[in-house]
Amino acid sequence: MVKVIVVDDDVDTVEVFCEYLEIKDIEVVGRGHSGKKAVDLYENLRPDVVLLDVMMPEYDGFYGLANIKNINPEAKVIMVTADLTYDTEKKLKELNASAVIYKPYEIDSVIETIHKVNNGIITILQ
Repeated sequence: MVKVIVVDDDVDTVEVFCEYLEIKDIEVVGRGHSGKKAVDLYENLRPDVVLLDVMMPEYDGFYGLANIKNINPEAKVIMVTADLTYDTEKKLKELNASAVIYKPYEIDSVIETIHKVNNGIITILQ
């Protein structure tokens, strides 16, 4: 079973997302609401995959991604964003995100992306 942590500043999004993942046999081992919490969760739980929102107040997803990659350059981090700008896309590539899921997303495609990334298939910016 794939073990994930889910981090988004929207509490309801995290709850609904986690419930759906667990229905689909993906084990949610941690939940957070900031990039800083994502780093703490990653360091303590070492999940297979991290689902991380990009735009969050204070410690954003860029902070989380950069610091998780400092802990483990091979970490599998899927970034979730509604920001379609070139600057965001470029920064996520530079920080070596494993994949990017754009909001609004189809939940089944999220499940597919989690399994692909977990199996070593990098789906950055598809």
